[in-house]
This record gives sequence, C-alpha cells and structure tokens, in this order.
Amino acid sequence: MSLQKTLSPRAWAELILLGLIWGASFLSIRIALDEIPVLTLVLHRCGWAALFLWAVVLAMRIPVPKDLRIWVAFLIMGLLNNVIPFGLMAWGQLHIETGLTSILNAATAIFGVIVAALLFADERLTARKALGVGLGFLGVATAIGLEQFARFDLRSTAQLAVLAGTVSYAFASAWARFKLTGLPPLVAAAGMLTGSTLFLAPAALLIDGAPVLALEVRTWASIAYFALFATAGAYLLYYRVLELAGSGNLMLVTLIIPPVAILLGALVLGEALKPQAYAGFTLLAAGLIILNGKPVLRRKRARN
Repeated sequence: MSLQKTLSPRAWAELILLGLIWGASFLSIRIALDEIPVLTLVLHRCGWAALFLWAVVLAMRIPVPKDLRIWVAFLIMGLLNNVIPFGLMAWGQLHIETGLTSILNAATAIFGVIVAALLFADERLTARKALGVGLGFLGVATAIGLEQFARFDLRSTAQLAVLAGTVSYAFASAWARFKLTGLPPLVAAAGMLTGSTLFLAPAALLIDGAPVLALEVRTWASIAYFALFATAGAYLLYYRVLELAGSGNLMLVTLIIPPVAILLGALVLGEALKPQAYAGFTLLAAGLIILNGKPVLRRKRARN
C-alpha cells in the first residue's frame, strides 16, 4: 500500500502554479510597501481575502459555524497564521531582499516538523526527520551568514523577524490540528482571515492612522494581487493540491517559491543576492526533500 499520494500531471501543474503565485507575492508586497505601512498592508491582505472567501462560502452554501468556541479558535489562528507572520515578514522585506525573504520563509516546514514533534505523539522526530531538520538549519544559517549575528544590525534583525514569522506559522499549523480539524477548509480559511482582520483593523488605525485610499495604480494592483490571488485564490488552490497530491508532496511548493521570488526581485527591483544565499537555499532544499521522504522512491516500492 502506498504511503503517499502520487503526483499526477494535473497535480504537478497546480503545484507549480501555486508556487508561482506565492513566489510572486513577495514582489507585490515589496512594491506596496513603498506607499503603505506594514500593518495597513497586512490589513488589506487579510480583509479583502476574507470578503472574497466568505462570498465563495455563501455561493457554495457551506454552513457557517455558530459555536463561539470555533470563532475564538479562528481569532487565535488568525493571529498565529496571518497577523504575526505577515507583519514580521512584511517588515523584514523593508530591510532585506525579497528573494532572501522567500528563502528564509522556506524554513516554515523545518519549524513545523519540530513543533509537531514536541506537541503530537504521532509526529515523533525520526532519524530521517532529524537529518532533514539539521540540513534545514544549516541552510538557514548559511543564507543569513554568521557574520550578521556578530554585528547584529537592522539587516540581521529583519532576517530574524522573518524566521520568527516561520515559527508562528509552525504553531499555527499545530493550533489548526488541535482546534479546526473537521471544519470545511474554506470556512476555516475565511474564519481565520476574519479573525486576523479583527485584530488588524484597530491596530492599523492606532499605529498607522486611517488608511489612505488615494494610492498609485501599481500599489492597488499589488494589493489586489497579494490579497485576492496570493491569499484568497491561493487558499482555494492550496486545498485542491492537498486533495490531489497529499500533504507530503504539497511541501514541495516550498522549493518552487524562492527561485520565483529571486528571479522577480532581480528583474524588477534589481536585487542581487550573495552566493551564500544560494548555497543556503541548496542546503535547505536538501533538508526539505529529506523531510518529504523521497516520494519517488516510495512510489516505486508501492508498485512492486
């Protein structure tokens, strides 16, 4: 019996598309940051995406939960999966390259394995996972560069902020397993984004002031992209790929995102990453492949 779903041509196509969408989101966020502050940007991202997903939920006549405990879970999920990581990573992008942000973002899977091993009995840290995690950490350290910690400047702080965002993602995944299992995925995503918006609206108003709507066309285009395509639309595609390919294969999307972000950052923003960033991504990618469990070999064994 196969332990992992195979990747059909359709699944591969949708997985690559998801990677392209998320990879381009780093560029759109950086462009919007030229005109709007961090919390307002994250509010745009979560608020518009929530409205879009609730429209889909209502159109599909999916029941909306009424239990107050579920809505409290949505609030906490929104904080862990959107408010904290989106905010930290957006702030980090003000001080480091979009490509480097995407490389560090790939560490989400590494921290996810560690948090799951700590919290769930059926997610123990096997020798294979430990090797993957070790390579992942080595990749992150290489991409950042140990000299960054020696002087601990704004750039190193920004990189640590991005990594803190990935840790928050890891805890969000655990929280979802604890509290949101069994809910329709679209309802969970819409509820989470609604919870995020409830946190962000007063915070953005207090810290950034009233949102300015007289923005440049490219800023509104960036907002539309990262809110409707890279958040709401990506959630829809994410669950399709999850159903087609399984959670293990879905992790491969983290290998597609950084090259897209790096290329767009170089072409549009003129960014140039240091060789250590590419070396770090290579090590991180090797760790992620090991964590994924060599699905190609496993499929061959399953067919024998």
